[in-house]
Amino acid sequence: MLFPNAQKAYDQGKKATDSTRHLEAAALFKTARMIEACQQNWETPERVEQLKAALRHNQRLWTFFQTELARTDHELPVALRIDLLQLSAFIDKRTFEILANPSPEKLTALIDINRHVGSGLSQEAA
Repeated sequence: MLFPNAQKAYDQGKKATDSTRHLEAAALFKTARMIEACQQNWETPERVEQLKAALRHNQRLWTFFQTELARTDHELPVALRIDLLQLSAFIDKRTFEILANPSPEKLTALIDINRHVGSGLSQEAA
């Protein structure tokens, strides 16, 4: 073999990428569960604080994604990066809408987006 370490390097890189995607998916699923718990327990007295915490957690997660997707050396195709950045802009907008005028129905979009993106990352990592 001309490059005996090439396959090993590729395999290590793939494992690191798969591991990162798995962690990102797990974070999205966890955050979706946090937001959904707020939605399901809307009438409880601690809902306000739980909602703020869940939305803050979600916003931090998506800010991380925004930072990563904006890197010029990111491995995803540019068109996909743009789509995901636009999705993250929607998430920011919806988050501020919820904070300004909370309602349980508005949470569904955030829950669904996190689950769909998490599922996509899980499939890629498999």
